[in-house]
Amino acid sequence: MFGDKPSHACGVFGIFSPDADVARLTFFGMYALQHRGQESAGIATSDGRRIRVYKDMGLVAQVFDENKLRPLSGYLAIGHVRYSTTGSSKIENAQPFVVESVLGPLAVGHNGNLTNALDLRQELLRRGVGLTSTSDSEVVTQMLAGGEGRTWEEKLKIFMVRAQGAYSLTVLTSKALYALRDPWGIHPLCLGRLGENGWVVASESCALSTIGATFEREISPGEIVGIGEDGPITIALMPEPRKASCLFEYIYFARPDSMLNETSLHAMRVAAGRQLAREAPADADLVIPVPDSGIPAAIGYAQESGIPYSEGLIKNRYIGRTFIQPDDRLRKVGIALKFNPLTDHLRGKRVVMIDDSIVRGHTSRPMVHMIRKTGAREVHMRVSSPPICHPCFLGVDMATYPELIAHRMSVEEIRQDMDADSLAYLSLEGLIKATGQSPCSFCTGCFTGDYPVDIELIDKAVFE
Repeated sequence: MFGDKPSHACGVFGIFSPDADVARLTFFGMYALQHRGQESAGIATSDGRRIRVYKDMGLVAQVFDENKLRPLSGYLAIGHVRYSTTGSSKIENAQPFVVESVLGPLAVGHNGNLTNALDLRQELLRRGVGLTSTSDSEVVTQMLAGGEGRTWEEKLKIFMVRAQGAYSLTVLTSKALYALRDPWGIHPLCLGRLGENGWVVASESCALSTIGATFEREISPGEIVGIGEDGPITIALMPEPRKASCLFEYIYFARPDSMLNETSLHAMRVAAGRQLAREAPADADLVIPVPDSGIPAAIGYAQESGIPYSEGLIKNRYIGRTFIQPDDRLRKVGIALKFNPLTDHLRGKRVVMIDDSIVRGHTSRPMVHMIRKTGAREVHMRVSSPPICHPCFLGVDMATYPELIAHRMSVEEIRQDMDADSLAYLSLEGLIKATGQSPCSFCTGCFTGDYPVDIELIDKAVFE
């Protein structure tokens, strides 16, 4: 509501299980992925003949209850939680999208952003395909439904040749579940096993453990996996141009209890905090996190620096989940709606405040002021990622160029703007070192402006 963080990517989930209530399991899987999208939620199920769907605006627990889940029968299901990237916030853009085709019913859940969506949209309109939303995910659905190919497998392969950009997809037909990941592997997608006969795909591994499934492996970049009675089968594996995992998934988006590329995100974020302490030490009495996303890095910073770690801000974890907007007086209170400082604990102290990122600066500035009002002697801001200078065009509605504070200001200007005694960011090299991965395996576009795909295809007028 008042946050500085970028809008999340979406979350996708899919399940094949002849012996389970797939709609109910999908509900809990989506619940585990709620952090990836709080705008709308939907579930589509199949009993082998017919696809049923229910979706609406709101959080998973607001959209679904027992009466909504009961009609969603079958042994196959996909689920989706959405935060708008391409397309505005309205029910027409809620997913999964469901259409009828010559091969039968089709439902699609999409996380990402096609960079050639405008061209593909125009192609569909010229062919006479009616589109009801502004989302590129509907373009994906219609491309699959009406595209070339005599089978779903052929259609999926042709789609991967035509589509450009970021996409992790769950695709439901009447008799099978498919999972696709773009050749760059920009956003995550993993495969898990549920009991003897069940299989699950999800954006993050945390959704697997939530429903009692075991992690098997990640879906490879460029891979199409089909899941049916014979279990998961790799239908195609497109050549990998170069792996380009979204680095912001490691910093912020994915839950700390998830695994990405065999890396524990909590451990990686602690390592980033340790590296930050080596690169940007501070003479201080306390290390405090900006909860919740700054906690692992603050732990690492405290461990490496020897400065005691402590809570300094208490977060109201429910304020961001209300659909009731604050009135003018509460808007002026601003960040105090979400955080309360531990005044007695901070008074007279030199404080290092750790956050995982600064995007617009709307949160950091009032938080520094809040800490100062407690009587803290000094406030040193440390950030466990590099300055974000460029927008994301690949599935994260981060911000436009004018909104990005690091695009408009130098580090010293940002420090002065937020009235911190000092400000330092983790270097890109230090961040990648903390991941334990190869430097060439990430998309670093939001930090460097170097994107793995051709973003010139996008209408970027809104970003300039």
